Amino acid sequence: LHNMRTMQYQSPAKQVEKSRETMDIYAPIAHRLGISKIKVELDDLSMKYLMPDTYNDLVKQVDINRPGREAFIKSIIKEVGMHISNAGIEAEIDGRVKHFFSIYRKMVNQNKTLDQIYDIFAVRIKVDTVKDCYAALGVIHEMYKPIPGRFKDYIAMPKPNMYQSLHTTLIASNGQPFEVQIRTYEMHRIAEYGIAAHWKYKEGKTGETNKSEEAKLSWLRQILEWQRDMSDNKEFLSSIKNDLNLFSDSVYCFTPTGDVKTLPAGSNPIDFAYSIHSAVGNKMVGARVNGKLVNIDYEIKNGDRIEIITSQNSKGPSRDWLSMVKSTQARNKINQWFKQELKEDNIIKGKELISNYCKGKGIVLSEINKPEFVEKALRKYGYKDWDSIMAAVGHGALKEGQIVNKLNEEYLKTKKSEITDKQALEQIAASESKEKEKDNKKGKGGIVVKGIHDVAVRFSRCCNPVPGDEIVGFVTRGRGISIHRTDCINILNFPASERARLIEAEWEQTENKDEKYSAEINIFAGNRKGLIVDISRLFTEANIDVRFMNSRVNKKNIATINLGFVVSGKEELNRLIDKLRKIDGVTDIERATG
Repeated sequence: LHNMRTMQYQSPAKQVEKSRETMDIYAPIAHRLGISKIKVELDDLSMKYLMPDTYNDLVKQVDINRPGREAFIKSIIKEVGMHISNAGIEAEIDGRVKHFFSIYRKMVNQNKTLDQIYDIFAVRIKVDTVKDCYAALGVIHEMYKPIPGRFKDYIAMPKPNMYQSLHTTLIASNGQPFEVQIRTYEMHRIAEYGIAAHWKYKEGKTGETNKSEEAKLSWLRQILEWQRDMSDNKEFLSSIKNDLNLFSDSVYCFTPTGDVKTLPAGSNPIDFAYSIHSAVGNKMVGARVNGKLVNIDYEIKNGDRIEIITSQNSKGPSRDWLSMVKSTQARNKINQWFKQELKEDNIIKGKELISNYCKGKGIVLSEINKPEFVEKALRKYGYKDWDSIMAAVGHGALKEGQIVNKLNEEYLKTKKSEITDKQALEQIAASESKEKEKDNKKGKGGIVVKGIHDVAVRFSRCCNPVPGDEIVGFVTRGRGISIHRTDCINILNFPASERARLIEAEWEQTENKDEKYSAEINIFAGNRKGLIVDISRLFTEANIDVRFMNSRVNKKNIATINLGFVVSGKEELNRLIDKLRKIDGVTDIERATG
């Protein structure tokens, strides 16, 4: 939070980088922990640097209408206060202003203008007990006409972050819609401070932790469980980002015993089963919804009562389930089941691939497979232990060449070489023929292919490598060597039988600055008029030749734009991507990887 408050002293690139990290990780974590006081400030500060034009425009529009809205809310507060007092209910009544990112998100998600957002300013009523909450609601509904379908009871069915309140939208006597939120003082403290409310207000009063406080901690425990189960740090971060998706809606359903479960919108009985326990999901064979048998891809609706049918004869989840589930929790548990089931096989397969690679390269595995070298490899690739790396190599997440080369690199650093007279003469002879040898090895676009002479070299179209990328060569049948990026999906998914045809390659410094290379990126942005024009203008100003452009928009009004163009190298590509990120509405950019 302090970093975001002092972001004006950072460079524009750093402002965008840190704001995106805050928007993707820290603000959603504050939201899940219910700490809205921090969450709203992080949201607004991130939006200010990521979408400056949208943010400033929104601030200006809200400020224009502020005096009139505030006067209206004050009159409502006065009127409501009088009726609540007459009913004998002790209450504190005030107004609250919706924060800017929340307004923007509502406008994008529901395709509304600012005038159609009813709860920019809302009346908040705080009372002593839950009983008073419903009594106050009765008074309010007697005073004003409620809008059908706009009442939400978060007291009976709390949000996943344990937020509780009654929300109702009403029509005032002048026809103006407005929102009222009714909650107890304790609920208000939890809404403001979330999980921290327990320690802030109750520390020292009791040594016991009740059920509601346990529920507040359940999400943190789930995150710790994922961290323990996942050996890959990148996978762990990806899971958290998916689970923290701010734009996802929720659906509320019931267990047979009446407990409420909150799931992402579009969830099915598989998601529900894994929200109960991984053992229930792994043994699931069917489901009943409201007493009737349904297909496992049935979309759960609010209020559904769900019963999972299990069998001890079940062979476990199907891989098809991974494409059906909506919740990160279910997807992680299914993946975990497959990894555990096949882990031993993958470890054995990984060891064989490593051993074969070492034999092919003339490397003695026992010399490089030392604890100190293994530790460096674990740190570089983000795995917990050697077996996890072997399993990753076995199922194709890592290439055996990456691991062996890293171990060998560390081994060579520590090896003390004693140069004999014979070796010295050999080095002199080698250095004399070095320039000639480099000319023989040089391929297309300044590519050096290790140990290969006079062979055609071409760039693969699936991942479009450019100078500066980590690359690898693949010996094709009859078409020479194709150059791929090391993170190309086609390379990562090669079967074991094809991996022997991978060969080391690297870029060579070249003085030819005019040489151009094909690049391809995907831009994700909120759809709006003029988006394509803004992107095209940026390419024109940068004097970059665009080869193709494809665009599509999904149901959530998110545009995906696929662009092909030519650049001189990775440095120019990164500069271009940084400029594209500053375009209003752009949420993410990624390079095509096959």
